Amino acid sequence: MAHTRDMTQGSPTRLILGFCLPIVAGNLFQQFYSLVDTLVIGRVEGVTALAAVSSAGWLDWLVLSIAMGMAQGFGIQIAQSFGAKDEPELRRAAGQGLLLSVAVVALIGALSQWLLRPTLVLMRSPENTIDLTCLYLRIIFGGLPLVMAYNLFSGYLRAIGDSRTPLIAMTTAAICNILLDILFVATFRWSVVGVASATVLSQGVSCLICLGALLRLPLMRLRRSDLRPDRPMMRRLITLGLPLAFQNLIISVGGLVLQGVVNGFGFLFMAGFNAAMRLTGLIELAGTSIGSAVGTFAGQNLGAGRIDRVKLGLRKSAQIAAVMALVVAASMLLFGRNILALFVQDDPEIIGQVLTIGYRYLAVMSFGLPMLYMLFVYRSTLQGLGDTVAPMVSGIIELVMRMGTVLLLPLVIGEWGVYIAEIMAWIGAAVMLIISCYRRIRILDSSLSH
Repeated sequence: MAHTRDMTQGSPTRLILGFCLPIVAGNLFQQFYSLVDTLVIGRVEGVTALAAVSSAGWLDWLVLSIAMGMAQGFGIQIAQSFGAKDEPELRRAAGQGLLLSVAVVALIGALSQWLLRPTLVLMRSPENTIDLTCLYLRIIFGGLPLVMAYNLFSGYLRAIGDSRTPLIAMTTAAICNILLDILFVATFRWSVVGVASATVLSQGVSCLICLGALLRLPLMRLRRSDLRPDRPMMRRLITLGLPLAFQNLIISVGGLVLQGVVNGFGFLFMAGFNAAMRLTGLIELAGTSIGSAVGTFAGQNLGAGRIDRVKLGLRKSAQIAAVMALVVAASMLLFGRNILALFVQDDPEIIGQVLTIGYRYLAVMSFGLPMLYMLFVYRSTLQGLGDTVAPMVSGIIELVMRMGTVLLLPLVIGEWGVYIAEIMAWIGAAVMLIISCYRRIRILDSSLSH
């Protein structure tokens, strides 16, 4: 049963942790079934199929994250309306977000299918993997309506303080995905088609669970009037969601450039680097989860006019994130190579080279995790406070730093320049976000005090 959580009263640390932990668990299950995809395809089909699926990561993220960014922006308005105790506005925002989501899916879905293969060619995808990568992504992009629906519904639930139902949805989806992976890939030997189909069907399960929870909440039961086009509300939602979608888009463009450089280093480097990239979601999940929690906390408290609580929640969240980053970094340094070894089944000499490349990248990333986690905390706080432009600008900084580093440093220090590119992007974006966040808080504090 879905439930709401008022974050405008009580201990910020307790509220943020209580809200965050189910998100951590849900994201963990989401990453777990992504890793199972990698594990099954790598061990059953070998390095070629593994490289094909793994190299799809940035292009997959580019398309899906546009939909996710729009849904995230819509959730900001829901959180602020909930904090202000304005139920009619909340339902109107939810209805208009639903209408806008249909348009977003139709546009992005058509473009992604049309431009897929030319983009893979532009990225210098190897001849022995490009057909498999293209087939995998066509199925994944076909599931875009389910991705949009899940992110919209789970975003609405988190905005009103329910992080438990998305956890149940992701746990159920993870179990379904694992079982379907085993059936489609290990039993039916459908290769990348099986992995992609398992992912899409599992997303459908998580979507239905979140929808069922929303329908049981009187607060979220929409009226016909909520589904009639409302231009002022649509404009407000687009103002919140479009910068986040654009932010994700430009970050993805930098990732695609990075992937193109990686592909140029050859098949083995591509396999090792991309195997490590499949772990980045696992590495980042604690940071993204605390970010989701503080974003909802900031949005609700802004709606209630409690900037003092926003500042306190930000400080506590930064402290929690720093501890989480150190724990995750230490775990990757100690166990990263052993984890990577689970994904590869091939000639021993090839495995050794792939693992060495993958672990080097993991080790470099681990040293940059504290800065990455601060990026998540301050970016989500800004978004919760209704500022989606500064996070978008931070995405441009990420793009410039990542592209500049990956295009120039490899000329001087070889493959290590590729490893360092991510950390340079995180540092540039985080510094800008921290400065912008405190400036935004000062402006809001001053306006509310008058």
